[in-house]
Amino acid sequence: MTASSRNGPGSRRPSARAVSRVPTAGERRRGAAGSGGRGTTYGGRSGRRTTPPGGRANRFVLVALILSIVATIGGIGGWGYLASLNGGLDRFDAFDGLDDRPDKVVEGSLNVLVLGSDSRNPDSSEGSRADTIMMLHVPADGGKAYIVSLPRDLWVEIPASEDGSWGGGMGKLNSALSSGGLPLMVATVENYSGVRIDHVMEIDFDGLKEVVDALGGVTMDVEPATGYDTLVSIHKPYREFQAGEQELDGEEALDYVRQRKQFQDGDFARMRHQQELLMAMMDKATSAGIITNPNALQSFLTSVLDAVKVDQEFDLVATALQFSHLRSDDLVFLTCPNLGSQIIGDEDVVVSDPENAGPMFQAIGNDEMAEWVKNHPDAVKGSDADTQ
Repeated sequence: MTASSRNGPGSRRPSARAVSRVPTAGERRRGAAGSGGRGTTYGGRSGRRTTPPGGRANRFVLVALILSIVATIGGIGGWGYLASLNGGLDRFDAFDGLDDRPDKVVEGSLNVLVLGSDSRNPDSSEGSRADTIMMLHVPADGGKAYIVSLPRDLWVEIPASEDGSWGGGMGKLNSALSSGGLPLMVATVENYSGVRIDHVMEIDFDGLKEVVDALGGVTMDVEPATGYDTLVSIHKPYREFQAGEQELDGEEALDYVRQRKQFQDGDFARMRHQQELLMAMMDKATSAGIITNPNALQSFLTSVLDAVKVDQEFDLVATALQFSHLRSDDLVFLTCPNLGSQIIGDEDVVVSDPENAGPMFQAIGNDEMAEWVKNHPDAVKGSDADTQ
């Protein structure tokens, strides 16, 4: 184990960011993406383009980890056990008061909004906001699963909240959660994308410590801080992480993926590392003999289910059936098309690319992502478009 401690925070370079002129109101574009007939708002198109995070930045989500394990259990005759787990899930009302929603165009397709929060991150003072936002689309034929990451700072129109505390207007996507809770977050994503959300899953990254420990630790390839050979945590106990592949326990892994200020791409680096952690967990879960060890399986599933919450209608067994034949090679990873960072007013935001985001979300709504991916191979992260 190469993560060690120091008595003070390590050096870091300030994050670089692209600063562009503020788009005027006339530069904001509203259009329909999808078939719901609801107005869709995308950010302005002016400003410097920045390169979106690549490599493994969008490699996996915990929902795939959970459901792949769950489907395997069902496949060996454990559906009764899954039913008992289904009843023990923590649930919330994600759709309360929502109306004027996009239509469900293709029955049998599945769209899940996955939100990741880090409630105990000592570097976070934002309250109830989502650190990670993803849309998972499984087509009706079940042939692939498409995972689209939406930057939390994406500049979007946030509708008025049901209780009137937020009157509506432009803002960062993740602020919808603090402005009106989960229903407003769903309404914002649906308004932006034109895609009807079927289910919502919330992951508490702090709870992933127990999941990692239940797996016996994970192997991660630690990225050094920008301009340095190592990474020193800015949080107590100020661990020093040597660059390269190493084994991390739960506390160490969570400390590593919370870091962002030491990297030039800031929040994009944190998102990248969070998703690399989820991928490492998937690798470990499928290679550690979890399924064949009853005690390890129970410990693992208990820790996973403690780390997630789902909407009232989410059915673990039915969803696991839909995912039962999917494997990691069947997952396609994308980032919501964007034009990079800009300063709008006093906000440092990520601006959408409407010419590419609109057609992509329309393809999701119409269950035509296989064709869209075939025609846009550069949008896929870490995949060979010929295999899609």
